[in-house]
Amino acid sequence: MLVAIDLFILLVLLIIGVPVPFCFMAAVLFMMIVTGGFSPIFLISTGFNQINSLAVLCVLFFILMGGIMSSTGIAARLVAISDSLLGRTKSGLGTVSVISTAIFGAIAGTCTAAVAAIGSIMIPRMVARGYPRGHATALISASSVEGQLIPPSVPMILYAWVTWQSVAACFLSTVIPGLIMVFLYSFMNWFMIRKLPIKTLPPTSFSNQAKEFGSSVYNGFWALLMPIIVLGGIYGGVFTPTEAAGIASVYCIVVGFFIYRTLSVKMFLQSLINSVTTTGVIVLMVFFVMMLSKLYVMENVPQRLVDSLFGLTENIYLIMLLVNLFLLLLGMLMDDFSGTILAAALLFPVITEIGIHPIHFAAILGTNLGLGNKTPPTAPILYLAARIGNCPLDKIIKPQFIFIITCSLPVMLVTTFFPPLSLTLPHLLMPKAVPYVPWFIGG
Repeated sequence: MLVAIDLFILLVLLIIGVPVPFCFMAAVLFMMIVTGGFSPIFLISTGFNQINSLAVLCVLFFILMGGIMSSTGIAARLVAISDSLLGRTKSGLGTVSVISTAIFGAIAGTCTAAVAAIGSIMIPRMVARGYPRGHATALISASSVEGQLIPPSVPMILYAWVTWQSVAACFLSTVIPGLIMVFLYSFMNWFMIRKLPIKTLPPTSFSNQAKEFGSSVYNGFWALLMPIIVLGGIYGGVFTPTEAAGIASVYCIVVGFFIYRTLSVKMFLQSLINSVTTTGVIVLMVFFVMMLSKLYVMENVPQRLVDSLFGLTENIYLIMLLVNLFLLLLGMLMDDFSGTILAAALLFPVITEIGIHPIHFAAILGTNLGLGNKTPPTAPILYLAARIGNCPLDKIIKPQFIFIITCSLPVMLVTTFFPPLSLTLPHLLMPKAVPYVPWFIGG
């Protein structure tokens, strides 16, 4: 009962808008005061041991990299590359939006950055070509979840940090689900606008299109090289994820100042301040969440939760549906960073107890929280997209639900109930982290 009250307090504080770290702090204080049997020194040392990690630098550098890339015109260069290939077809601009969101989300590491950067460019362009504003805004909002799935992904770094898993393996677990989403969003966009009077660019010769593509690749080459350096270095064994994040940040600074020359000292300092501030908030969240998690473990909450789930049903498929529902609701209430930290801390003991592979759960977590972040009525990514697209929510809801039901929900369910989708790549490239691939959950 105390744990239920504690979770209720946490959710109420989140809903009314109290800063997330202080919500967790209040939950910790409530448990400490009511139970009265826990030493503050012991709990503080537990939280400190968790944040005393190089993962803090990894998070800082990737957020800094995303901030610099967002403010230096990188998004427009990536859009130009996709547009040169697909922009002359009827559904091409929507496909360009999906692919650009995936690429930029991979570079920036978060879906919020992808919505802000790509949405501000592509929504006005799609509307000018004849796309309904609600459809254009919903497409950007829906496809932004690819930023959590296509590596490098900051939420996956946070999950690996909290659960002591391999960052590289967590990156790999979401690649195939993310690519499937890219295809599904592109297909559904084609299907939904096939009868609309969409304007297209006039046809041109193959040689002119090749020149246009070559020019856009030339202009965006240094941006495209970023994921290759980061991911190639990590999986090639050249450097660790933390080292890769540091190298990527230095690379962004050099490209912004000396190659593209769109990065000013003021913009760099602002990106640095924002990155340090965001990282500080994340560190504070991890500190209090790990204290709260320790309290729950000492109160035997994970085992009681497992017993309660098996008391309802012993069917692991139904249990995972309940877990998915919880993650979906969590994603609707919280942003991708805080939702990942809380879900990883609270559910990881439960997941391991029922036999779900930790790397498989990383993919389940990523697809579920991404779905929750854009699902009405409390959808932080949806509201952000509505502000950027200058579109009323009632115009977005219908196309958003179509994208959710036909694209996000099927990928989430297949990722949950078919482990090879998320474990095959980690097994092939990192057999020590994933020594085998079960064909069914709990296997």
